[in-house]
Amino acid sequence: MRFISETLVVFQRQLRLSLANPTWMAISILQPILYLTLFGPLLQQVAQTPGFPAGDAWTVFVPGLLVQLGIFGASFVGFGIIAEWRSGVIDRMLVTPASRWSLIGGRVLHDTLMVMAQGAILVTAATLMGLRVPFEVILLGLVLVGLLGAAFSAISYGAALTLKSENAFAPLINMFALPILLLSGILLPMTLAPGWLQTASDFNPIKHVVEGLRAVYRGEIFAPETLLGFAIALVFVVIGAWFGARVFKAQTK
Repeated sequence: MRFISETLVVFQRQLRLSLANPTWMAISILQPILYLTLFGPLLQQVAQTPGFPAGDAWTVFVPGLLVQLGIFGASFVGFGIIAEWRSGVIDRMLVTPASRWSLIGGRVLHDTLMVMAQGAILVTAATLMGLRVPFEVILLGLVLVGLLGAAFSAISYGAALTLKSENAFAPLINMFALPILLLSGILLPMTLAPGWLQTASDFNPIKHVVEGLRAVYRGEIFAPETLLGFAIALVFVVIGAWFGARVFKAQTK
């Protein structure tokens, strides 16, 4: 119970900070909507291309955008914790008896809620544009977005507190962002790529998460691709939680 109460205290603090800055929240929500509006119609033409996955353009494109939102919507939260570390906020938190797991858990819970809310808005907009999937499919998609958000939020906090510099953290994010985008089929399915690029993408775990969510949107909820995608997301959550808590604990040594 103590861990839960401490986590909720940190979560409420982060939520108040977000509500005090609605402009940033609006910008983070607007970006995937712009992808949906500007890139979605183009993909409807690409859907006629041989090699395009099963399903219409929306059931292929929307899952990719959701995965992108789960990853990149949470990967940049580390910039905020660097600023808090520099201003002494983190040091003041670390001298409290609060569990290190709760200090990062409250933040991760907040970020997870944010990306899931953004995902719900994204799916609502996609539905207005022509997406047609059952409600349980939408819920499963939001769960996966939440798992990815939790994982990459914790990893981002851990990396940021390790580096303690925006100048070092930004290149690190960009170094991983490009291969994830290009080799995961988030925007364009890898079935349209040359054979050698498809082989290279098989080593990118995010590709399997994308394919798993696309299988869900096709109605194949218990397909092997779906189970593999969710399993990989859970592995990322475990890795992120371990790494983030470990870095927080290391700050007190």
